[in-house]
Amino acid sequence: MKYILVCGGAGYIGSHCVEELLKKKYNVVVFDNLVYGHREFVEDIPFFEGDLNDIDSIRNCFKKYNIESVMHFSAFAYVGESVIDPQKYYFNNVVNTLNLLKVMNEFNVKEFIFSSTCATYGNPQFIPMNEKHGQNPVNPYGKTKFFVENILKDYEKSYGIKHIIFRYFNAAGASLTKNIGEWHNPETHLIPLVLDAASGKRKNITIFGDDYNTADGTCIRDYIHVIDIAHAHILGLEYLKKTGDSDFFNIGSEKGFSVQEIISKCEEITGNKIERIIGQRREGDPDILIADSSKIKKVLKWKPRFSDIHTVIESAWKWQSKLNLLIKN
Repeated sequence: MKYILVCGGAGYIGSHCVEELLKKKYNVVVFDNLVYGHREFVEDIPFFEGDLNDIDSIRNCFKKYNIESVMHFSAFAYVGESVIDPQKYYFNNVVNTLNLLKVMNEFNVKEFIFSSTCATYGNPQFIPMNEKHGQNPVNPYGKTKFFVENILKDYEKSYGIKHIIFRYFNAAGASLTKNIGEWHNPETHLIPLVLDAASGKRKNITIFGDDYNTADGTCIRDYIHVIDIAHAHILGLEYLKKTGDSDFFNIGSEKGFSVQEIISKCEEITGNKIERIIGQRREGDPDILIADSSKIKKVLKWKPRFSDIHTVIESAWKWQSKLNLLIKN
């Protein structure tokens, strides 16, 4: 029996990808150290608890399971933390990925799906941003993803490891069928933080700056449903198996919503008033980030099915309500 190895499969995006793989009848094994992942997300699925910083742990997983393809979601992803402690990010996101690629090469596994980010582009030179936009990351987190993208090009040339790279914009929402969703500690993403305020878990929500060059003065972002991200990974895997061609794609909804618009939409969906506090702008936050996803639509025949903002927030709210009960119990 051959398996798809999902590294970081107990985390937010990885667990949703596991769900979609299982729907497609793929055999899946999850590799996770559970530092940020949750075993509850992948119950009744072959699971190998290990850490990518331990190359023998990776080898043992490959010995136990007949791996044919790898999806790699295991990365630290807090931008602010990456600025404070870049060493942590370079070792985890770059060195540990090299460990994984080394073992793949040892076991002759040649298909690699990589979770990257629009942070590799840096400050936008034009909007919407397509894949022709230059890559000039402005923080260590974005740099780690950029470095791995370039490492993959070299590994393809020298070792024949083919790859598909996905550059996410703002992942959001939660599964419509399973009890999985965003469960971060600390939480830094806007929608779950706003929903915490709506539920009374937080007293208010801080808006970091209201003097951006946008209609209401707050920054605008592109929110893409996590299920649509997961679906793209399945299409990417199938494309790689069919064509053997490496490639890279944006994943975004191609629609932008301001912070104020997101808060108002959360109030509408939850029926609760949310107190807003205006704070200082965060250094490096651009006015607008919106994806051009035309390439992935053309090449992979992907299209977002769940990424209207109402569905995104409604699914996140349903999950958040379940999560609050789970934590209380």
